[in-house]
Amino acid sequence: MKMLGKIGVGVVILVVSAVSIHAVQDAPTDANLEKKVVNDYNVYALPLPEKMDFAGEPVPLDEPDIRERLDRELLVNTYWQSNGLLLFKRANKYFPLIEPLLEKYGLPDDFKYLAVAESGLEYTSSPVGASGIWHFMKGTGLEYGLEINDYVDERYNLEKATMVAAEYLKKSKERFGNWTMAAASYNAGVGGMNKQINRQNQTDYYDLLLNSETSRYVFRILALKEIMEHPQKYGFNFREKDLYTNIPTIKVKVDTPVEDWSEWVKPYGINYKILKIHNPWLRDTYLKNASGKEYIIEIPEKGYYK
Repeated sequence: MKMLGKIGVGVVILVVSAVSIHAVQDAPTDANLEKKVVNDYNVYALPLPEKMDFAGEPVPLDEPDIRERLDRELLVNTYWQSNGLLLFKRANKYFPLIEPLLEKYGLPDDFKYLAVAESGLEYTSSPVGASGIWHFMKGTGLEYGLEINDYVDERYNLEKATMVAAEYLKKSKERFGNWTMAAASYNAGVGGMNKQINRQNQTDYYDLLLNSETSRYVFRILALKEIMEHPQKYGFNFREKDLYTNIPTIKVKVDTPVEDWSEWVKPYGINYKILKIHNPWLRDTYLKNASGKEYIIEIPEKGYYK
């Protein structure tokens, strides 16, 4: 850290003194505090979109309860500003990876917002154990053929997890007849949605009375879609350089056991931490691979890390 010169110190003292005097002069009173709150911080009601759709399926915004449920999620996600900015930053990194995978596996592009709703585009695990960007439970992942053990958890492999999400959602769409119900079943489960359909004799998500979480779920996805497609409309301002970017990688095949990943990565000029950032599905510092299964390891291209 550079030391301040005499002039610099004097300027700092002068500025601090001025701030201190200003603070004393503006000390809160009942009268001016109320005025400052009104003038310095404002919260606005949000105009609802005139039309909305999910995966090409219209949202019945002419119905009062539908408007109120969408309004709630728009307000919650607009005024949680720090989280909103992080979502924009991460989306710039992950949407270019997710979008072609959705197309490849036959899902409408809007399902990228389901991934946002599930995990905030982070490789996280929920309190009940749903993991990865798509937040699968272990049982669901195993049912759809993912490898999940102490050394490998493919729920954290973006391509394989997207493939499983697509299989699940497409089956749900076949069962329920539309993508909106498929999205709701991702939260409540096919069995949970079937139960309410049979109890209420209704087949449309917007006509069903559901538990609080599932009732809000599709509307959260809709709100995220609306906000992330129109950032300035909802007060989010950022530059391209503020956003996160994906780092290009090379793919390396591994079909043997690995005794120590931290040693294995040394020839590539990275450490274990960087290996894990790009391969979050690796769950330990070594790999038991007695069967000789082939894994694809992603190594960042040279020049991105010291």
